[in-house]
Amino acid sequence: LSLYSSPARETKYVENPKSELEEGVSHLRHIMEPYTAWWQLELTGSSKVKVDSSLVSGFFSEGYEFLQKPPAGFYPRLGVISFAGIIGLFLARGSKIKKLVYPAALMGIGTSMYYPQQAVAIAKVAGTQLYDWSLQGYIAVEALWKDN
Repeated sequence: LSLYSSPARETKYVENPKSELEEGVSHLRHIMEPYTAWWQLELTGSSKVKVDSSLVSGFFSEGYEFLQKPPAGFYPRLGVISFAGIIGLFLARGSKIKKLVYPAALMGIGTSMYYPQQAVAIAKVAGTQLYDWSLQGYIAVEALWKDN
């Protein structure tokens, strides 16, 4: 609490005057409002049913069903993996590279604990890809070395 009373401040909101361009756009919007409302009604009324039925029957329904009846232990696993990412963000203070590497690495470690077969398959593919990239880099450096 303040020991001294403060004088009452009288504030008043003053709106900036509108420019000619803003006035013209505002006037045009008011004129076109009934037509745009009619156009939106026409478009959404006829095509919305088709779009909704195609989305529900496709990818989104599978995801919805999976989240309604998840496999045993799915949500605790998801929580542990997400928590590992949050810890990675907490530990990665300072550098932007750390903010990319730490959460991804910790989430990858957490995921590999719960899904070891998939982690081995991904590691094999990543190892092969890394070997190919290093071999291409070696060939490129060797070609540059021989040219000079």
